[in-house]
Amino acid sequence: MKIIVIEPYRDGWPQEFQEIGAEIRGAVGDFALAVHHIGSTSVPGLAAKDVIDVQLTVGDLNAPIREALENAGYRFRDGVFEDHCPPGMTIDPWDLEKRYYSRDDRKIHLHVRERGRYNQRYALLCRDYLRFSAMARDAYAEVKRQLARLFPDDVAAYYAVKDPVFDVLMSGAFVWAETTGWKEPESDA
Repeated sequence: MKIIVIEPYRDGWPQEFQEIGAEIRGAVGDFALAVHHIGSTSVPGLAAKDVIDVQLTVGDLNAPIREALENAGYRFRDGVFEDHCPPGMTIDPWDLEKRYYSRDDRKIHLHVRERGRYNQRYALLCRDYLRFSAMARDAYAEVKRQLARLFPDDVAAYYAVKDPVFDVLMSGAFVWAETTGWKEPESDA
């Protein structure tokens, strides 16, 4: 049974990402347009599950990188993966599609997304907004802690509540991006 545990922020997560990011970039070479640390472990001060989320940005979602990633220890997760579409939005499923890999020796979620698609920019905007807004970061951390307390072994319930809460948070991120002129950041690794 999988138990959801939200931990205090660890100062070592960015360094772990640097090693992971360099390994991924080395494995896929020029197919990597960018490698970013995303998700909760990428936001200083944010409580998180001990999972390093990485976004590998490619020019073509069907780039021939599977064998290279598998040789580097990543397990391809079969199936078509689509990111969550926020309520009230109409987004072409193509803009939400991704490839997904994981590792067995360390909790790493590798999200392969194509440059310019909605989901590729969304993950970066999410991270940058939570880095900017301590209030949003801390409120999001509290939601995750409470969900883990209420649903420690029910991943479906955890995400059924967390995703719409996150959509509310991201409505502020979209406004912030527009008012600040936010642009997609350079690669982290």
